Amino acid sequence: MGGPTEPRPFGREWGDALLEALFTESPMGLYLFDEDLRLIRMNSAARGWRGAAVEDHTGHRLGEVVPGFDTEAIEAMLRRVLDTGQAAIDFEQRGFPPTDPTREYVASISAFRLRGSGDAAHRIGVAAEVTDVTGQFRARNRVMLLNAAGERVGRTLDMTGTAEEFVEFVVPALADAATVDLFDCVLRGGEPPAGPVESHLPLRRVARRDVESTGSDGDQDGSIPLISLDPPTPYTQSVVDHRPRLIQQPGVDPGVPATGGREAADGESGSGTGSVLVLPLVTRGVALGVAVVRRNTLSDPFDEDDLAIAAEVAGRMSLSLDNARRYEREHATARTLQRGLLPPALPSVSAVETAHRYLPGLDAGGDWFDLLTLSGGRVALVVGDVEGHGLAAATTMGQLRTAVFTLAALDLQPEEVLSRLDDMMARMAEERTRLSADVASDPPGASCVYLVYDPVSRLCTFARAGHPPAVLVRPDGQTQVLDGGAGPPLGLGGLPFEAEDKELPEGSLLALYTNGLIEGRRASDDALGRLQRVLAHPGRSLADSCDEAVSAVRPRRADDDAVLLLARTRSLTSDSVATWTLPLDPAIVSTARTLAGRQLAAWDLDDLAFTTELMVSELVTNAIRYSTGTVVLRLIRDGDSLLCEVFDNSTTAPHLRRSRESDEGGRGLLLVAQCSRRWGTRLTATGKAVWAEQPLPEPVSVGRLSQRPADPGSSVPSGQEPPA
Repeated sequence: MGGPTEPRPFGREWGDALLEALFTESPMGLYLFDEDLRLIRMNSAARGWRGAAVEDHTGHRLGEVVPGFDTEAIEAMLRRVLDTGQAAIDFEQRGFPPTDPTREYVASISAFRLRGSGDAAHRIGVAAEVTDVTGQFRARNRVMLLNAAGERVGRTLDMTGTAEEFVEFVVPALADAATVDLFDCVLRGGEPPAGPVESHLPLRRVARRDVESTGSDGDQDGSIPLISLDPPTPYTQSVVDHRPRLIQQPGVDPGVPATGGREAADGESGSGTGSVLVLPLVTRGVALGVAVVRRNTLSDPFDEDDLAIAAEVAGRMSLSLDNARRYEREHATARTLQRGLLPPALPSVSAVETAHRYLPGLDAGGDWFDLLTLSGGRVALVVGDVEGHGLAAATTMGQLRTAVFTLAALDLQPEEVLSRLDDMMARMAEERTRLSADVASDPPGASCVYLVYDPVSRLCTFARAGHPPAVLVRPDGQTQVLDGGAGPPLGLGGLPFEAEDKELPEGSLLALYTNGLIEGRRASDDALGRLQRVLAHPGRSLADSCDEAVSAVRPRRADDDAVLLLARTRSLTSDSVATWTLPLDPAIVSTARTLAGRQLAAWDLDDLAFTTELMVSELVTNAIRYSTGTVVLRLIRDGDSLLCEVFDNSTTAPHLRRSRESDEGGRGLLLVAQCSRRWGTRLTATGKAVWAEQPLPEPVSVGRLSQRPADPGSSVPSGQEPPA
């Protein structure tokens, strides 16, 4: 093989060939102008460009050569090139050439100065290259329009708001008028119709906009009128076959239903409507509704490019509408579930008087509250808050409330209840970890405050798990934040909880709440201090205090829900409680029965004497048999029940068992269970208490709520459990 051959030297032959190619073969229009910007020569591609005459325009100015564009702006650009020698690249101009005066075209012009030959080269003119970039310009505008649509349409999880964003975007960016109609079932959060759409399915016009007037088609009462399909029309066919349509033939009615007002007067196709785009709103293969955009006769008619852009924007709106519909349905389901899991009303008890407010936020959350009756006339006040919103938070809240209800029945101490709840949340997190690795990085969490009040001793015991502190208002109006008993939020696991005791004067007010009540204000606002000031009015009713607190503290627009639970404490007077300390002697059982019978006679409860003496006999006998110290017997008349309690220093809890016919013992607890409405055991600081509750034979007055007198010698000392 031989080496490379030498290229032919560049000479006049090459220059002539290049010049000839530029003026005969180049697809781009080339123009040569002299110093006066008059045409000297143009190539074949420039002849007849967008309305320019084919004959020679030598000596003519630019406006005659390239008509329909801003001649002054183009000549000013060419003059700058001629004077400065700095070339102009891609100078864009938009115009309406005579060949198509209804359609806008875009030209890109590049120019450079021409100089003569010789040592003293001087300028002789300017060369301009003109390229039709209408297609590229429109493609760029389509991309910009779609990007803008992504930023402006579908910003909220609200179907009506999304439809309004769509019409506000396309008018006037793409059209002169637009409407959006959604199926009524979709607007209510239901499933869109599957399969072929039937004519009887109603739609609602949720958004309408035109260049002269804006707004929705709601009636005077604020409702959105129903419209019906009347097939066959292009409007209904688009809903059925999910295919967008371009209608620009005069006299063709798209069949858009009228809803009254301006559109009904002018006709839905619009007086002077030039062209119409019918855009079905489809997602996951089902139709949600239909959008219609129009241009009047004074605007350019729609073309296929416009149809593609509008269909793309409508498709994005459909996804946003479906997301909003799903969110609305989940939100409604979560709200229904949460309200179903909350207590419909708090029980009426002797220990406290209560009032509460549940304040739903924009998103359904996991706040809950409860009042649980315990043995000994005690009550437990519970307020909790699950992190997050939606169905997950509502179901977790239901699980926690059920667990608290169960744990309260075991008479556990507040710190023990929170420890069990913490273990439960940790196990729930482990279950989610096994199901999905994504959830493992974000385990569920919750806060809770659990407070137990004893109306006999007036002792309040409380513990908190990551929850805001309760507020105490004394009868004289002094307030105090109960910030003790603090612990970590539920779900962290491994950290202990501690309880704190506080003796309360009768008539004290306790306020328990969730973060949603006080959060959301400005950082400078002392929401907790404001809550204390609002509640510092002992004479005000609890209902009024709730309303005042919500009005003063709760943000007007809050995303999170909130709970406020108020409880005014009462104490059982001495004529409702009887206590005896008994020696550890089996012979004292008959004395215990006698003491109980006398007390029932004093309370006019002789009908319960037989069953009560039987329970006293069995419970005191067991306590004497298995304990090593003194035994305390206590009777409490509270509301509609009579409570019998026996305290001892043993921590061994009795168990109910079924005795065989040959057994001589083991039937005591069975008799107690048969004679009582309920019975149980709870641990105390010095041992345990076994209790049994009986319903009163007829309604009697609750232990009178008055100033508590000095404790009688036989009663339990105030502020502590009976001594064991």
